[in-house]
Amino acid sequence: QVQLVESGGGVVQPGGSLRLSCAAPGFTVDGYAVGWFRQAPGKEREAVSCISSNFGKTYYGDSVKGRFTISRDNANNTVWLQMNSLKPEDTAVYYCAANTMHSFCAPPLHLDEYDYWGQGTQVTVSS
Repeated sequence: QVQLVESGGGVVQPGGSLRLSCAAPGFTVDGYAVGWFRQAPGKEREAVSCISSNFGKTYYGDSVKGRFTISRDNANNTVWLQMNSLKPEDTAVYYCAANTMHSFCAPPLHLDEYDYWGQGTQVTVSS
């Protein structure tokens, strides 16, 4: 069973920044789209961002556009999510996931198209 590993979460004040990492031990992300999703308490899991394998084409949800940046390093099997200007409403558990069916992001992102997930990392934005 392939499981991705997220790290980098924590507690930050509004306006602060965090950088999340997604590693894939025993699995090669090269060739697959990788997405970041988040789930706040009492809410459904939502798509945050996605990056295609080829040419690094990216997608962002409306709520994070201009604040978050997704990037990847296929050689090091890692995907990052740089989060700037964080808001309290960004508080959630953040998950990365790989779509082994496609190398490209096809918004709107459907959770059931992503078959390998991590365990999540908590991000809390609070003063």
